[in-house]
Amino acid sequence: MQLNNAGRLAYYAAKLRRAEQPLTSRKGAHKSVARRIGRNFNLVSDGPGLDFSDYLPYLINRVGWLLVVDFGQNTLAGHRLSIAMWRVLAVLANNGGQRQVDVAARTSIDVSTLSRVVTRLVKMGLVSRTRSATNSREVVVRLAPKGAAILARVMPQAIALERRAIAGVPAQDLRVVRRSLRRMYQNLAASAGVSDPVEAPSARASAASVASSLRRRQGGRTRR
Repeated sequence: MQLNNAGRLAYYAAKLRRAEQPLTSRKGAHKSVARRIGRNFNLVSDGPGLDFSDYLPYLINRVGWLLVVDFGQNTLAGHRLSIAMWRVLAVLANNGGQRQVDVAARTSIDVSTLSRVVTRLVKMGLVSRTRSATNSREVVVRLAPKGAAILARVMPQAIALERRAIAGVPAQDLRVVRRSLRRMYQNLAASAGVSDPVEAPSARASAASVASSLRRRQGGRTRR
């Protein structure tokens, strides 16, 4: 008799309900049926289990989640910024005005989502968006003075959070971690058909450079 998954489940459930044996034998029957159900629905595996304490995707996700929660709640929320909005501001400060498609690549935000993020930032007065002078179909995004001022307050918190996260990790290990994460991203991006984004400098060096640059700009405006 050929049964689909739903049919097999109903069949074995009926066998469990019809079991009339004494308690001890009924337990054995239940275990036997449960094993057969597991085999039919691929719930039982003869292979090794998955130890999450050593599973790399879980370890990466766990660290990333804590970073996002901490930075989002303790720093960005006070400025009505999301993680995506923060990425856009940081990239514009570090790389200058650029095409919206390039911002998408550098922030790892898909183009349609980025368009909504930039629209929100424009309404907040943090960035400007204009048509390219060389191609009317392209949009160029630039950091506005108000966005630079907010970024100057947010950036030190971002650097402090990174330092707190890497406390006790040797510098040579950090270099390996960064190099490995970039390679893992390239592997996954290639298999998913995602174009490799423009390579950026290491996060801490980039963030420190942006913070210093913003401070110099603000000082220059004050003197004038």
